[in-house]
Amino acid sequence: MGAPSPSSADPRIDEPTPLEARWRSLRLFEARVRERLERALEPHGLTCSEYSALSALHYSDDDGHLRQQFLAEAIPIGQSSLSRMVGRLERAGLTERYHCSNDRRGVYTQITELGRRKVEEARESYAQALEEAVAEEGGDETRAELVALLLK
Repeated sequence: MGAPSPSSADPRIDEPTPLEARWRSLRLFEARVRERLERALEPHGLTCSEYSALSALHYSDDDGHLRQQFLAEAIPIGQSSLSRMVGRLERAGLTERYHCSNDRRGVYTQITELGRRKVEEARESYAQALEEAVAEEGGDETRAELVALLLK
């Protein structure tokens, strides 16, 4: 048997349930927005995950320190990926790690003054790219509803 010949029209994916179709649409939405954010942060020398970590630390109500487990959940990112990323941020002078004085197993990450300046410097690019990307994503019904919620 030979391979079927492709049709001239774009293929359509019909998910078995509306929930699965909406979930796929949401994942595509997130991927396209994230791609725009990655490009916007590139001139600042940051990835989306790095910016998210620095931003979470910068805007935390605990003067810029968060337990690494909480930080991983806030981004979200896996614990081992977070550890490697925080190591890179630490080598760049943007964060510092230390052990909790009450529980030596607890590791905290603290943003440095250089890290705070980096977030402030990158924030305008990030916010502008986020606004533009979200505004362009009203293409299908699911994404249009999500965009409306985000822009409320």
